[in-house]
Amino acid sequence: MSSQFTDDDVGKDVVNAAGETVGIVADIEHGTAHVEPDPGITDTIKARLGWSDTGENTYPLQEEAIDRITDDEIRLSQDPSGGDMTAG
Repeated sequence: MSSQFTDDDVGKDVVNAAGETVGIVADIEHGTAHVEPDPGITDTIKARLGWSDTGENTYPLQEEAIDRITDDEIRLSQDPSGGDMTAG
């Protein structure tokens, strides 16, 4: 999947292959989504209002980890061994 993230993706939930929310897109920097794992309600609201930025608690989302992007979420795929890409 070739994804170029935009500011519209900020605030979207990041969901693993099992359907569990594992984080939220906190910022987009040079087309790369930066995910804050397990954010609190305050962080979620800040991201949706565009008040969040890339910090030490965010991680770049690797393109190969993405299964699909919808209007509401970014769904992660499973790794080739059948495991969840967010495990560990």
